[in-house]
Amino acid sequence: MNGDLKMNMVLNRNKIKVLVAKPGLDGHDRGARVLCRFLRDSGYEVIYTGLHKTAEEVANAALQEDVDVLGMSFLSGAHESYVPRILDILKKNGVDLNDMVILVGGTIPEEQFKKMIDLGVDGVFIPGAPMDEISDFIDLKIKEKRDKSSDQHYFVGTKLIKAEDLV
Repeated sequence: MNGDLKMNMVLNRNKIKVLVAKPGLDGHDRGARVLCRFLRDSGYEVIYTGLHKTAEEVANAALQEDVDVLGMSFLSGAHESYVPRILDILKKNGVDLNDMVILVGGTIPEEQFKKMIDLGVDGVFIPGAPMDEISDFIDLKIKEKRDKSSDQHYFVGTKLIKAEDLV
């Protein structure tokens, strides 16, 4: 991540609550568990839903825990149906997606990155994304959203981009 952006982010990570969810029938959660441990060790409060959660269970967990960040992991292609449903449930329950960081990770085809962003996702991470880039991006998005910044960034695949560069 850009050093200037990183230098301007001073956050108290232990006050940032992250929910990591595994919606759907996909049983591969090693990446999600590794990410949970990394984020916890980096100072975030982390909640892991476990495997095989419905859209309703994920959305309800995010609502009940009043999370700052919702991360969802998909390796089966289920993101196309689960992400819109989960975000719709959150919105119907009064969540302003401008106040919550929404992340999707896993095997998301590049041609679907923009669709995910258009739905309200802030970052799309593919397998192999460096963990420190994920945590740096969380810090950046928390700051942008709290400050109501007009200068918004997204993470797609392997790179940080500005909103105006989103294609």
